[in-house]
Amino acid sequence: MAAQTAKVVLSLDAEAAGLLKRGVNFKKSSEDGTCYIIYKSPKGFRACRNQCKHQGGLFIKDIEDLNGRTVKCTKHNWRLNVSTMKYMNPPDSFLQDELEVEMLVDGGLQLVELKPEDPWLVDPREPLELKDGEVKVTYLTHACMEVQLGQRRFMFDPWLTGPAFARGWWLLHEPPADALDKLCKADLIYISHMHSDHLSYPTLKVLSERRPDVPIYVGDTSRPVFWYLAQSQVMLTNINVVPFGVWQNIDEHLRFMILMDGVHPEMDTCIIVEYKGHKILNTVDCTRPNGGRLPEKVDLMMSDFAGGASGFPMTFYGGKYTDSWKAEFIKNERKKLLNYKASLVKSLQPRIYCPFAGYFVEAHPSDRCIKNTNVKNSAEDLNALINSQAPDIRTWTPKPGAVLDLGLALREPLNRAAITDPPTGVKIYKDWWDFDFYVEELNGAISSEIFKHHSWIQFYYTWAGFRHYNLVVRMIESDDNFEPLATGHDYMVDFLDLSFPTTRPDREHSYIEIKNRIGVMRYTVLHGCLWDGLYIGFQNRISRDPDVYHHKFWNHFQINLPLSRPDWDRFLQEADSPSGKSNCAMF
Repeated sequence: MAAQTAKVVLSLDAEAAGLLKRGVNFKKSSEDGTCYIIYKSPKGFRACRNQCKHQGGLFIKDIEDLNGRTVKCTKHNWRLNVSTMKYMNPPDSFLQDELEVEMLVDGGLQLVELKPEDPWLVDPREPLELKDGEVKVTYLTHACMEVQLGQRRFMFDPWLTGPAFARGWWLLHEPPADALDKLCKADLIYISHMHSDHLSYPTLKVLSERRPDVPIYVGDTSRPVFWYLAQSQVMLTNINVVPFGVWQNIDEHLRFMILMDGVHPEMDTCIIVEYKGHKILNTVDCTRPNGGRLPEKVDLMMSDFAGGASGFPMTFYGGKYTDSWKAEFIKNERKKLLNYKASLVKSLQPRIYCPFAGYFVEAHPSDRCIKNTNVKNSAEDLNALINSQAPDIRTWTPKPGAVLDLGLALREPLNRAAITDPPTGVKIYKDWWDFDFYVEELNGAISSEIFKHHSWIQFYYTWAGFRHYNLVVRMIESDDNFEPLATGHDYMVDFLDLSFPTTRPDREHSYIEIKNRIGVMRYTVLHGCLWDGLYIGFQNRISRDPDVYHHKFWNHFQINLPLSRPDWDRFLQEADSPSGKSNCAMF
C-alpha cells in the first residue's frame, strides 16, 4: 500500500470551534481560500472539502432540509447528507471523501487530510535540454494527438473515421490525409477509456487489418476497455493492461504513468508522459483526474473543454424541459465548465496548455435540433479566459495537422516558430461523413430473427441482471423522429421484481418513459452493448416521474452490463422449440 502523508488543511482556535453550531457549518481557509464543510452533532464532528464529487461544484445550504444535515451543489443540484457523507441525489451513488477531525487540548480543532504520496514523484528525473524537433506534438482530431518523443511516436485516443456513440457524434475536424498512416506506424498507443470517441471501432478495425500487433496501453479499470472489441472483428494482439500510478519505462528517456479518475475509477483514466524529465499531462475526459491530485508545473497540459457530452438535458421532454429551459441551462452549464477548467489550469500552472477532446458535432440531419441547442464551449474562449487569469501560462488552440515543437516552445521568450500551422488551403472542418454506410450498419439489426419473438425482452433483461430497484421503465421503439412505430415493440419493465406488466403497478414507484430509435436500440440489444450509444449519443427521448436521476439504473446499463454478450443462439433454440412461449406482456 502506498505511503500516506497527513496535512492539516484548516485550524480553528477554541473560540472559533466553540462558535460552530449544530448541523452544517461552512468554513474557508485564510491561507489558500479553500472551502470546507464541518458537521456538528452530539456524537461529534464530520468534515469534508466543500467540493461536489461529481464535477467539483460548490455546496450551499439546502433550504429544503429542515434538519440541517444536507447541502446542495450549485452545479447540478446534487445533494449530500453531511451527517453520513452519502449523496441523497442521486441516490445509490457516491460517498464523499472525508477529512479527519482532530480535537486539540486547548479546545480548538483541526481538519487533517490523509493523502497517498504522489506516484509521479517516485524516481524523480531532472529535465534535460530538448533539441529542436526532438519532441513534437501533432494534433490530428478530437482527442487524438501524435507525440514524437525522440525516435518514438506515441498516439493518444485515435478516433479518425466513422461516428461515435452509435450515430450521434461525428468528427468536427477533418483529420490530416495521413492520419491513419501515422496511427499504423505508431510505436505506442494509449486509449484512455471505452467510450467510442476514444475507443473507435471503425478506426481500430482499420488498424487491426494493417498492423494488429501495434502496442496498445490501457489502465487496469474494473471494466475492461476492450471488452466489446474482443468479441468483434477487431483483432488486436498486443494490448497491455497496466496498473495505476506506476511508471512504465519504455527506454532510458521515455516513461509514462496512467492514473484513474476520482469520479469514475471503473472507467476513466488519464496519463502522464515523461521524456528526458519533461512531463506532458493529458487528463482526457476525467471528471476529477486522480481525485484532484495532479502534478503541477508540467511542460504541457491537455484536457477536454467543450461540454455537451451527455444526454441530459437534450434528450429529456415533458414538464420543465422546454427548448428555452434547455437553452438557458446549457448556457449556464457551459459557463460553469469554462470557469472550472480555467481554475484547474490556473491551479496547476502548466507552462503550456492545450484544450482538445471536444471537437465533435451532431452532424446527422435527424439530430439538427440537438446540434442547434447543444452549444459547446470553444477552445478559443477557454484559452482567452486562461490568458486573462494566468498570463504566464501559454495556450495553444490546435488545428488538424498543427505541430507544437516542445523544445522551442519552452524557451524564453516564446519562440513563435514553435508552432507550425497546417498549410493554407488545407480543409479544417469536415463537410461529409458517409452517414448512409454507418446508419445502415446499425439498422441491419432491425430484421434480426430474435426480434420476431416477444420473449427476447425477458431474455435480454434477465441477462442484463438489474433488479431489486423500485423503478418501472417503459421502452418504446421509434423512428428517427421519435414517433412510435406500429410494428415496433412497446413494453414495460418493473425492475423491482423483473416482471413485465401491461400497466403501471399500484404501489408508489419511480417511472421513466424512453423512446429509442429502433435501429440503435436493436443493435445495442443484439450485441450486448452498453447504453452509452443511446444516452450519450442522443438516440432516445426520456421522460421521468418524478424528475429524479436514478444513478444506480443508468450506471448499470452504461457501465455494469455483463462482459459476455447475450447467448442469442440458445435463445433462438429455446424460442423455436415447441415449449418456447413468450413470457412478456406486451402493449
